[in-house]
Amino acid sequence: MIKDESTDIFDLNGRIVVITGGLGQLGTQYAVSLHNKGAKVVILDYDTEFDIETSNLNEINDDNFMFISADVTDKESLGNSLNQILDNWGPPYGLINNAALDSPPNADTSENGPFEEYPVASFEKIMDVNVKGVFLCSQIFGNQMAKNGKGSIVNICSTYGILSPDQRIYEYRLDDGNPFYKPVAYSVSKSALLNMTRYLSTYWAKNAVRVNTLTLGGVFNAQDDRFVKNYTAKIPLARMANEYEYNGAVIFLMSDASLYMTGSNLVIDGGFSAW
Repeated sequence: MIKDESTDIFDLNGRIVVITGGLGQLGTQYAVSLHNKGAKVVILDYDTEFDIETSNLNEINDDNFMFISADVTDKESLGNSLNQILDNWGPPYGLINNAALDSPPNADTSENGPFEEYPVASFEKIMDVNVKGVFLCSQIFGNQMAKNGKGSIVNICSTYGILSPDQRIYEYRLDDGNPFYKPVAYSVSKSALLNMTRYLSTYWAKNAVRVNTLTLGGVFNAQDDRFVKNYTAKIPLARMANEYEYNGAVIFLMSDASLYMTGSNLVIDGGFSAW
């Protein structure tokens, strides 16, 4: 059977997609791009003072956009969020587990010292958001998708979830007397998502809920020139990603173009993991 090519397999018209951490650099990108393809976008973020009129999301301020202040580590908060979505729009089709804590190269050294001195509290905080948050969001929203008999979950991973960070990238910090080590918690938390994806993809396959991982490389965000130089030296394409360059993958994973894809890890990193 040949599918009618006149149908846009990337069309998301009417699909309700929840984005956690949706007010961040990439979250806003996903929101706008999905909205432009016809999706009804729900942003969940731990922000109680969000004002769309003064944000870079003001262009999607219409009946197909909803913001909910929620804590991804609190099951009750997420349950209330789901009820609000159901009451206003109906069951969600998509979930993008994007909310995460990271340690950028300009972070305080007290949080990013050698492994032997890495604070337990820092480890627990990152695991709480990056792993427990994905677990709870998948429980709450994924369960609803399973009941509805369709859906797509995308867990946002990082190259540091499939590879160990090259600490040499950050050695320039020694010149400033502020040594930096990419912390173990971030890598561990992101690698955990790979098998959570596999588990849920097989668990919910009978309910036509697809679960995939999207593994991203570094995104340019006005980082220190020395960091950018060291990082891009490891990338075959010789640059960091622009913030909009992952939108196509997100649309693909939320659309019928990826209907036969589940339990997979889509890597987009400029070739970083190829070397």
